[in-house]
Amino acid sequence: MGKKIFASRESAVSPRELDHQALARTMAGECVVLLENDGTLPLEKTGRIALYGSGVRRTVRGGTGSGDVNTRSDVNIEQGMENAGFTVTTKPWLDRQDDAWISAKAAHDAWIGEEARRLGLPPFTISFSHPFQVIAPVAVTEADVRNSDTDTAVYVISRTAGEGADRWDKRGDYLLYEEERDQLVLLGEAYEKLIVVLNVGGVMDMREILSVKGLSAVVLMGQLGSVGGDVLADVLSGKVNPSGRLADTWAESYADYPSPDFSHNNGDLDDEYYTEGIYVGYRYFDTFGKAPAYPFGFGLSYTSFEISPAGAEMKGDTVTVRAAVKNTGGRPGREVVQLYFSAPPGELDKPAQELLCFAKTGELAPGESETTVLTFRAGQMASYSESRAAWLLEAGDYLLRLGGSSRDTRIAAAVRVRQGVETEKLRNLFNAAGAVKEITPPGPAAPEGFAAPVLFLLPGDVGTREAVYTGERTSAAPGKATAVTAADVLSGRASAEELAAQLSVEELAELCVGTAREHGTVVGSASRTVPGAAGDTSASLLDSRGIPNIIMADGPAGLRLQPVFKTDKEGELLPGGGILGEIREPFDPEYTDENSDTYYQYCTAIPIGWSLAMSWNMPMLEAVGAMVGTEMEQFGVDLWLAPALNIHRNPLCGRNFEYYSEDPVLSGKAAAAITLGVQSRPGKGVTVKHFALNNQEDNRYFTNAHVGERAIREIYLRGFRIAVEEGRPMAIMTSYNLLNGVHTANCRDLIQGAARDEWGFDGLVMTDWYTSVDNPALTGGGKKKYPISASTGCIFAGNDIQMPGCDKNVEDIVRAVKTGEALDGFCITLADLQFCAANVIRAALRIGAGRE
Repeated sequence: MGKKIFASRESAVSPRELDHQALARTMAGECVVLLENDGTLPLEKTGRIALYGSGVRRTVRGGTGSGDVNTRSDVNIEQGMENAGFTVTTKPWLDRQDDAWISAKAAHDAWIGEEARRLGLPPFTISFSHPFQVIAPVAVTEADVRNSDTDTAVYVISRTAGEGADRWDKRGDYLLYEEERDQLVLLGEAYEKLIVVLNVGGVMDMREILSVKGLSAVVLMGQLGSVGGDVLADVLSGKVNPSGRLADTWAESYADYPSPDFSHNNGDLDDEYYTEGIYVGYRYFDTFGKAPAYPFGFGLSYTSFEISPAGAEMKGDTVTVRAAVKNTGGRPGREVVQLYFSAPPGELDKPAQELLCFAKTGELAPGESETTVLTFRAGQMASYSESRAAWLLEAGDYLLRLGGSSRDTRIAAAVRVRQGVETEKLRNLFNAAGAVKEITPPGPAAPEGFAAPVLFLLPGDVGTREAVYTGERTSAAPGKATAVTAADVLSGRASAEELAAQLSVEELAELCVGTAREHGTVVGSASRTVPGAAGDTSASLLDSRGIPNIIMADGPAGLRLQPVFKTDKEGELLPGGGILGEIREPFDPEYTDENSDTYYQYCTAIPIGWSLAMSWNMPMLEAVGAMVGTEMEQFGVDLWLAPALNIHRNPLCGRNFEYYSEDPVLSGKAAAAITLGVQSRPGKGVTVKHFALNNQEDNRYFTNAHVGERAIREIYLRGFRIAVEEGRPMAIMTSYNLLNGVHTANCRDLIQGAARDEWGFDGLVMTDWYTSVDNPALTGGGKKKYPISASTGCIFAGNDIQMPGCDKNVEDIVRAVKTGEALDGFCITLADLQFCAANVIRAALRIGAGRE
């Protein structure tokens, strides 16, 4: 343990917990999306209500793995409805369903234990790739319906997903269980009102649900953290008017997505070919003429809105579009105003439209209007040309489309570019030539007539920026005769580079590797200072140089810490209490109040990233970040391993729950807002992840993404760039996968070329956990097509810290620098190591200054 214990000795619920739960409840209401409603919702009166479905009592609050949060308690849907004043009349059915869940869970746990023993692996390894799934519902009988004595039924469909395993296009996952389908048909006939609630962390097939006769409403609840049951009750009762909008396109059928061979679907987990190129999500559906079940940006309300263009203007390269939004219905509510653009045809093929920017109105009373202002830079409409290695704004008319979803817009203005311009001159960085054969879009549509203002962009209004790339790194001489300390760097008397130059190779290597030298029994809980936190950086230079260690905690649905831990009377941590999902380490019963002290670290579970994005409310997300930052201050956490903003390339990615959207603009804006909120707390920082193209969980350490340069830049890196440029995050985490044959953790062009040289990132880069440690307990046994990421490659690439670290990482770095020989395919120099160490020093001092 460290010298200071931040956790509380008080076991009672704290005022902070209550305040944050209330705040989370208020915010989560904006994340709910109303998909269908025949007027049944909101339920005007409380009373008797029938609750069925897998998620009534076992409401899923979030994803598994690092996305989990160890909360004190959760409010399920049954409790939430009862808290709101409803009388639940299906208790016998819920009891039978609960009994079936307990039995299935016990059988699953037993199987995990047997499989772990058979393979000689820890149970958590098996549970990662075989998480416990939502079970099929038990039978609904005629007696259940008759005895419920109500005309209103709510049917809750839940799904789980998480880290380490992708979803499946099969019943009980992307599709309904047969039992769910049959019960919906039965309930649609038996009840006057049938409301379906989707307690899910990703897109699912809606065909069978929407075909049910008697269906009254569909509510996408999402997964809302520890107060989800109360939030749903607020929405169903009308206390909250849902204002969420979809962050993804929901296809009619899984086969309609442009990447049906995703992950295990084609039997190849080693190589993933991004043949759809830039045509992801609505870009594909709108360009290729595919009708979705629900379009991107869609969502209903208990009221109605009218969005009308209210003028547009341009000053230099800054475009402003105004929208008049009027509440034309009978209830207060909020609308999301979305602005898209359609680029003219040219030397590059273009999607039918792309999201530019958006804004959410305040709450509008019936009949009330608001003018919403949307602003962007003309260069945001540029496309990437691989042949020119440049962002290109081609000549022609760029049509600006204003509306409430991607399929509900009208032309508000046009930006006429008289002469094409290369807005940025770069390098092609990603070895993408011939990486994949991409689909060909249909020919450009006929020119579209419009009656809207035309704004003229003059040739000189948009400048051309040319990136300057870092060449070979050079080592700094020790320089100063006296030892440089943290105080010298903080005061400006010396630089981080001068401090690094005085350190030995061994000291430098220690700084660049986390402190976990032995694997604990609970993965992702490797901190020596804050129990349950994911890891620490080295404090080896704290006494001699004043460089503090950095404490990191997982996310992204709130801090994942060990809720209860014990120390002896001297303050040394005692074993036990660790949690990862369903795995719990017991305390030795010999630890009593007489010989040990007990501490508590209960954190707030916020909505999953996908749900947060569906709020489309960036000021609210900033407040969410500030709330998390406050808990970081309370518990002594420096870096939150969040937000995560990989693109929803395919709905079956197991980790989509913690990512925001299929669209890079919405994803990047959400991550930037969370970043600004967290980092408003002095010395607290975020770690945007997983950089980049972490779109497959099966075989995640070794899968190779084959992607074209344009798709990498326009789709998969754009959100990261927005997050970096607008949020200035303190840290970035690389991903496990390879990108066109090179591990992202070893890719200098990705980390140095794109993030640092092109975007100006000046923070810390770290690996994901065990990236450069081939531990069969995590990576699985057997021969692999591709090798594990190299620790030497991390230093070469500028991946400053390898987490959580092992002795071999340090040994490999020291050996490679001292001998000058290639190790695992990479030659690294003293200058490379000093560069990484200087980045660690700067981050540690920035964090340390915030602790004062």
